[in-house]
Amino acid sequence: MNETIEQKCIAKGVKLTEQRKIIAKIMSEATDHPDVDELYTRVSKIDSKISIATVYRTVKLFEESGIVAKHDFKGGKARYEELSESHHDHLIDVKTGEIIEFVDEEIEKLQKKVAEKYGYELVDHKLELYGVKKNK
Repeated sequence: MNETIEQKCIAKGVKLTEQRKIIAKIMSEATDHPDVDELYTRVSKIDSKISIATVYRTVKLFEESGIVAKHDFKGGKARYEELSESHHDHLIDVKTGEIIEFVDEEIEKLQKKVAEKYGYELVDHKLELYGVKKNK
């Protein structure tokens, strides 16, 4: 069972106010990669007193604490997802903004092979593919 954002905050000593708890809960429950505006809309349904500035500050704090990852996908606003132990890559639909997470062993091997070819040991990488859905 993965830790929630709230549990990660506690483990890292990040102080959780009631407002931060709500934001953490919404982010943990997200099945997509919401941007700050989307988070704010979801948070407002629970507590209308939380400002968009509070959402921005909280997301930045979570990012700086290594609890969430920021993605600057091309042509869009920064999106966020909970940092997970498992690596995955992203396929982004440029028309709808839908994001598909995937892992492909052949791509993983090829990336290591490319790094080795140039005399490097791969320590980390990020792969973003952009596409449009084919009509069947």
